[in-house]
Amino acid sequence: MQVAANTPGISAEAAAAACSAAVAHAETNGWKINVAVVDRGGNLMAFLRMPGAFLHSIDIAIDKAYTSASFGFPTKAWMSVIGQDEGMKFGFSSQPRLIVFGGGVPIGEGEWMGGIGVSGASEAQDEECARAGLAAIGLV
Repeated sequence: MQVAANTPGISAEAAAAACSAAVAHAETNGWKINVAVVDRGGNLMAFLRMPGAFLHSIDIAIDKAYTSASFGFPTKAWMSVIGQDEGMKFGFSSQPRLIVFGGGVPIGEGEWMGGIGVSGASEAQDEECARAGLAAIGLV
């Protein structure tokens, strides 16, 4: 009987590199962001805050990473998953840490390793920065 599970994970070096690349992308565009990377279990692996980025965006970035790591798909996909089901809208909106707008992307495909979340710019710009972070570690 196998006792220990072998779960895919992201290294501390890759998490830090993804955050740095997301910030670099934001800098070139004049955006101020917070970026977080979490592992598959939602544990914070790396975080960067640009000077002047919104303070409330700190937790939003972390929660975007957590949400995408929890479910394995981008946070912007939530509204299409929920659709017109009012019960799901109310149920999910009451869940702490669940973000249902763009800026959170899972790290890896299939057996994803975690999530990256960006907050502080527009929804599309946040996701662009998150994907720049993934590209820097060879995952886009």
